Amino acid sequence: MLTAHQIDPVVSAALAEDAPWGDITSQYLIPAEARATARLVAREFGVFSGGEVFRAAMLLTDPSIVATVAVPDGEAFATGAVLAEVSGPARSVLQAERVALNFVQRMSGIATLTARFVAEAAGTRARIVDTRKTTPGLRAFERHAVRSGGGHNHRFSLSDAVMAKDNHLAVLTAGGRDITEALLEVRSRLPHTTHIEVEVDRIDQIEAVLAARIDTIMLDNFSLAELREGVALVAGRALVEASGSVSLETVASIAATGVDIISVGALTHSVRSLDLGLDIELRGIESDA
Repeated sequence: MLTAHQIDPVVSAALAEDAPWGDITSQYLIPAEARATARLVAREFGVFSGGEVFRAAMLLTDPSIVATVAVPDGEAFATGAVLAEVSGPARSVLQAERVALNFVQRMSGIATLTARFVAEAAGTRARIVDTRKTTPGLRAFERHAVRSGGGHNHRFSLSDAVMAKDNHLAVLTAGGRDITEALLEVRSRLPHTTHIEVEVDRIDQIEAVLAARIDTIMLDNFSLAELREGVALVAGRALVEASGSVSLETVASIAATGVDIISVGALTHSVRSLDLGLDIELRGIESDA
């Protein structure tokens, strides 16, 4: 789950970017004494994520704002649902509006798309997981949103696990070095708690990689027939991850091959922000007429 330690620096940076010297529109157009109430309303159905991030955008703009989230992260909602309510100084609410919406719209978009992938894989053993193809600086937010949608997280960063892909293997085996021996030597230097994953792009690479006692083998851009053959060949000796060319149209068929994990970069790199709006009512503005 996201913590204030993760949320506040990112939200503060976004607020500073959006209003480095304040919101001059609200300062000049809105009386200082004006109050506002607002509702975060769904313009379409989806799965919610980012409630605490939305609150942080309001409170870091002005601690006197009262922001209440009405729907927990991970809950589905219908068009017209009220997801959160805000009240406080009108200038502050208006200043925080765009940043608060940007975060919650994107996170809910990720959660909603993830839920669709998860639904397609239902009834199989396959987990839907994200990748490192995230927006720089927003990885914790976006990966939280994947979990809100019922998905799972891959390694969070390069520091979390060994993941040898084709370029790594090309360097590791330069000069004709045996891949099994090279991977076993790598394992001998790692802490016993470190997970090792290796990517292969051909069936004939699988046995040599498995002989190094790796934890997960990634079958990259395999056809459905090749995935089934790969799962049978691995035979439970490692977790099997499918990657490449995964879409809502293909994920059910990929899941049916028996793989354990399906990694989907599109969950974060190609998502559409959900249409959510902040409906604001102003009070305390009197006309001279």
